[in-house]
Amino acid sequence: MPKIIKDRQIVEDHFQLITEGVLPAAPVYVSLDYYLQNQETVLSHAFPKGVVLKPDQSPELLGDTIQRLDLIALDFPAFADGRGYSHAWLLRNRLSFKGELRATGDVFKDTLFYLSRCGFDSYAVRADKDMEEALQGLSDFTESYQAGIDQPLPLFRRRQSI
Repeated sequence: MPKIIKDRQIVEDHFQLITEGVLPAAPVYVSLDYYLQNQETVLSHAFPKGVVLKPDQSPELLGDTIQRLDLIALDFPAFADGRGYSHAWLLRNRLSFKGELRATGDVFKDTLFYLSRCGFDSYAVRADKDMEEALQGLSDFTESYQAGIDQPLPLFRRRQSI
């Protein structure tokens, strides 16, 4: 079973990616196309369920059903494509998504800290990267100046309250 980083630990990934066919009796996440064509089937699935979005697919395409999902995975096809950061912020802030938010694709140590600041809590690290080393990326910095999903107050506001 593949491994992911979730809640700052390396754990087994119980979710299976399904792009066609019948849903297995297990946690699944499906492509947006599959979801839009089989929405009721996915939402009535008895196991944890989710959707994976590509950078050009807005989370708003999920509509009002977003809170019925356990996982939303955002794909990063290349390091230079940062649209997933914006989608994560949108999911956590405007759409109030409380489930697992996973980064997939070109995910590695140097990106984990910044992904966590935007609201990601699980990471499917690139296969050619060391997962133990990547995990250390979540602790690269001890303090952030700017506000983020993980720390809503900027540093100067936190200092004022001391």
